[in-house]
Amino acid sequence: MIKLMQVLLIGLLVSFVGSLPLGTLNVAAMQISIISGVQAALLFSLGALLAEMIYVRLSLVAIDWFRKRTNLLRVFDFLTIILLIVLAIANFQMAFAENSQHRNPIIDNALPKILLGFLMSAINPVQIPFWFGWSTVLFSRGLLVAKPAQYNAYIIGIGLGTLLGNSIFIFGGQLVATTINNNQSIVSAVIGSIFLITAGLQLYKLFRNKDAAHRINQLDIEADQAGQQLDRWAVDVKKK
Repeated sequence: MIKLMQVLLIGLLVSFVGSLPLGTLNVAAMQISIISGVQAALLFSLGALLAEMIYVRLSLVAIDWFRKRTNLLRVFDFLTIILLIVLAIANFQMAFAENSQHRNPIIDNALPKILLGFLMSAINPVQIPFWFGWSTVLFSRGLLVAKPAQYNAYIIGIGLGTLLGNSIFIFGGQLVATTINNNQSIVSAVIGSIFLITAGLQLYKLFRNKDAAHRINQLDIEADQAGQQLDRWAVDVKKK
């Protein structure tokens, strides 16, 4: 039980810290909180973390499958960039529209928020190499063992950490909405800028071969190098 709690807390901490930098999902959760309220934003976050938990579970048992589908990951990269650009344009339209009833067609639509969160998270490939890397580190240090109970505890911790991280943006969005009151155009312009900058960074990484597919391949290279280093150490120890 103590080991399971340790694995859960590790997953929670890594996920919490990983969800704090500005990104597509946490900024979207903040905007939903401002537009539709806390409940809608929490449902969005639940959908997003559900997709993330599925990715992590699959990565633990099907790493080779993902590594052989690098073209699929690149498609997801492009879809994410397109989504970010659309979100940025929609926010700029909201910021400069004379009609205050202008809405973001992606964030503020009839689709259930939990499903919207799931879909937006499912096409976001950033989390795949992130969790490949962390899972590899935890396996190599013996902090995570290939047992169903530990996998489940790890994934539950990841879900809780993501929810806690997103909650900062959700309730922060409420604070922003209360503070600025009728200056919604300022919030829309700032959020649009964040989405546009994020899209630019994603596009830069894609053309610099630092996309999700490249990072997974890089993990393979680093793992091979680490294995070769361990082999050399083992040889040196035998010689001594």
